[in-house]
Amino acid sequence: LATGPRQDSSIFYEIRTYDIKPSKMKEFLEMINKYIHFRTAHSELVGFWYTELGAMNKVFHIWKYDNFAHRTSVRHALANDKDWQGKFISVALPLIEKQHNEVAYLVPWCQLGKPPKEGGVYEWVTFQMKPGGPALWGEAFRAAINAHINTGYTRLIGVFHTEYGLLNTVHVLWWNESPDHRAAGRHSAHEDARVVAAVRDSVRFLESQQNALLIPLQCSPLK
Repeated sequence: LATGPRQDSSIFYEIRTYDIKPSKMKEFLEMINKYIHFRTAHSELVGFWYTELGAMNKVFHIWKYDNFAHRTSVRHALANDKDWQGKFISVALPLIEKQHNEVAYLVPWCQLGKPPKEGGVYEWVTFQMKPGGPALWGEAFRAAINAHINTGYTRLIGVFHTEYGLLNTVHVLWWNESPDHRAAGRHSAHEDARVVAAVRDSVRFLESQQNALLIPLQCSPLK
């Protein structure tokens, strides 16, 4: 099955999702803010969030790598970093119930963006598309994303297409000033004929959709 084009760059993003024990969430977030500098000394952190709505007791973090050799060298260095292993990993692992990771590329027509200011909220929307990749559904999906952007109510941060993990998955990261701002914008979009038409065309290729409202940690570069 054709997957279609991706960006020419070898840069990819590792998306990590951790389920944290409910009684340990506060402790885990405090540890991240305190010790994440040991981890970011080895590779670039794009963002770190915890879920507020749509899922409970989860954290999302995204790491950027130049290529797979870069990731291998970073993982080797982390395994030998006594501060990271001793002060964070050994204490944090008992707080985590489950870990999941994916490797994803930005879609060819998207560059990683930034919010216009700090203090907003992020929406993480996961689309499970029909098998075939962007060669099948890419243009319709892009049109639906652009239709939402053109309403002006939300800011696109990135569109990620999985390479490892569940295939034909697309994660879209949005930024809004507040949950209420997002709700008002969604209401307006649902009444915009251009958005409705684009979404109707795109959902022909959609199998499922899930979203979560994310709050950035203090240590997150995107916040």
